[in-house]
Amino acid sequence: MTARILVVDDEPDVEALIAQKYRREVREGRLAFSFARDGIEALDAIAGSPELDVVVTDINMPRMDGLTLLQKLAEATEGPATLIVSAYGDMANIRTAMNRGAFDFVTKPIDFADFETTLQKTLRHIATLREARRRAAAAERAHAALSRYFSPNLAERIAADAGAVELGGKWRDIAAIFTDVTSFTSLAETLAPEVLARLLNEYLSGMIETVFVHDGTVAKIMGDALHILFGAPGEQPDHAARAVACARDLDAFAEALRERWRAQGVALGATRIGVHAGSAIVGNFGGARFFDYTAYGDTINTAARLEGANKQLGTRVCISAAVIERVKDIAARPVGDLVLRGRSLPLRVYEPVDTPAETYHAAFAKLAAGNGGALPAFASLVGEQPGDALAHFHLRRLLNGQTGVRIELD
Repeated sequence: MTARILVVDDEPDVEALIAQKYRREVREGRLAFSFARDGIEALDAIAGSPELDVVVTDINMPRMDGLTLLQKLAEATEGPATLIVSAYGDMANIRTAMNRGAFDFVTKPIDFADFETTLQKTLRHIATLREARRRAAAAERAHAALSRYFSPNLAERIAADAGAVELGGKWRDIAAIFTDVTSFTSLAETLAPEVLARLLNEYLSGMIETVFVHDGTVAKIMGDALHILFGAPGEQPDHAARAVACARDLDAFAEALRERWRAQGVALGATRIGVHAGSAIVGNFGGARFFDYTAYGDTINTAARLEGANKQLGTRVCISAAVIERVKDIAARPVGDLVLRGRSLPLRVYEPVDTPAETYHAAFAKLAAGNGGALPAFASLVGEQPGDALAHFHLRRLLNGQTGVRIELD
């Protein structure tokens, strides 16, 4: 790579001396010299040649001296390194030059052996700075890429520690969220491509931003569906509480978005959300050439099943007892003991609520006890709150002759 050097000096023989001294280096393409007679010419040359590496400048010159030139160069964010040429013993000017950003100096008359040593040291310094800038730029690009999937603070942690997402996986105690939009595929088939793109981008942008507000990790985006993790890759002792708060905010955002699009004549379906907590194998399973940070295990499968359970229950958010047990002071009402698809043992599931649900809890207690008063209790609840989908679900079960809180889902 050719090092480009601008020599600024009003003495007419300087150009000839340097051309003679460095003729081999110039011929071999290792060095390239250009010349200016004062600071004004130098500034024009620098503006026209931003790839310059080093400026070697005398101090005493007409129109603009070397110290003024240094001051002008110091005002630029990035520029070439500078070497000052000064008479031997002129320490006042040398000190001023160094204060204005000169990297080093050589004395007049020029000793070319000293000049060569100083020039090579300067070029090595420039190479070091450029490598540092290259690494910083690469780190910024990596951070930007990571920020597409992780919240900003987690992205910084991963960018600073490559081992945070090492190839392979390990067991972690996490909370997982799955989301999916009801009947989105059918809706997509009816929309113009540009409308679908705008809807999906607005939806995913808002959902992902909500996840990042709670320091969650977006493990996967599958069409309109999201797979979200808490407690990985960084430790989060309150991962379950974060997941619950995130699920509530995701639900609020999705419902508000539905209202906005309904006003435009687009019937966007409800977003179903499932939340579960437990152990899972978490890590990069994509191999060395494909980054796929995700999680596997029963905890993940259960969270996905809970998302799907909302469809039959009429709810939008289902949270497992494993999550409820890890979170204090959560407002939620029991859904029942669900036997999820592919499982044999029931799992107690809850629905988060905004206000205490004493009437529902009383009706559910009768259902759990096998009390015959459960049917009129839920009938009364539906009469009082006709929009309560979960109360409707239990009333239908009772009218069909089912009892108890164990619920077998298809």
